[in-house]
Amino acid sequence: MNTIPNRQVICETLLELAKDDRDIMVLASDSRGSAAMAPFAKAYPDQFVEVGIAEQNIVGISAGLAHSGKKPFVTSPACFLSMRSIEQIKVDVAYSGTNVKLVGISGGVSYGALGMSHHSVQDIAVARAIPGLSVILPADRHETKRMTEALVNHNGGVYIRIGRNAVEDVYESHDYEFIIGKSVRMREGTDITIIAAGETVRVALDAHEALKQAGVSCRVINMHTIKPLDEQAIIQAAKETGHIITVEEHSVLGGLGAAVAEVVVQNHPVHMRIIGIPDEPAIAGKSSEVFEYYGISKNNLRQIALEMLGKQE
Repeated sequence: MNTIPNRQVICETLLELAKDDRDIMVLASDSRGSAAMAPFAKAYPDQFVEVGIAEQNIVGISAGLAHSGKKPFVTSPACFLSMRSIEQIKVDVAYSGTNVKLVGISGGVSYGALGMSHHSVQDIAVARAIPGLSVILPADRHETKRMTEALVNHNGGVYIRIGRNAVEDVYESHDYEFIIGKSVRMREGTDITIIAAGETVRVALDAHEALKQAGVSCRVINMHTIKPLDEQAIIQAAKETGHIITVEEHSVLGGLGAAVAEVVVQNHPVHMRIIGIPDEPAIAGKSSEVFEYYGISKNNLRQIALEMLGKQE
């Protein structure tokens, strides 16, 4: 069982890369502990900036550093970074074309017990609507490592959302190529497709196994990059499987499901369901409890898939 959270993987990867790249910078908003960036701050104090609880300022400062040729990684809680700083992200990063990587930590319902003020289930909807801003949700520690390596050499503004706790591996190792904007087909299938991102990829894989036992061939796609979206993979899934379920740790409005639906309805309409947080303040509780409450679970995905395919239990 994996015990290494994705935020720690980002720190370890940047620590390794910063040995040979002095342009890598990390900025924190009184979040070096929660972002697991204390080791980076200790090893490279001249490449670390502590801004304090000032999320709007941290984005502006990072944009200035990028204009100076640096490669800044902003680490701040997703709930604050994506809401308090959205104007600076839109103007200073996206519109200005600055090379800033915005790492929203403890995203989704990671801060589950703290309630709506600390949930970030609208961030993907907001971020993907901003021109010039990419949006990525890595699924596990292996994908997080490959993503971080790719982002160091990627020029452009990116919003990355990761959770707080360690998640179960979906890859056996990080020995694969991570391509921004290119989804990964995790499992083959011909009856139905489940498209997931971030921590819900594990749920989709578990649902695949449950459906396999029920005689259903279920394709699973890891849509780690929600913008730019891998439209070809979606259209192919619609044509080849005829049914699509999306599952996300986000509001059902404007997130992964909405992005997929926009492609499906304009290219190859098929029966589709969007599973996520409904249009209401999410309940407070552990992430696992919130997931179960809203049906972000293998059993619910299995049931929905069987209903869509007209199969009886």
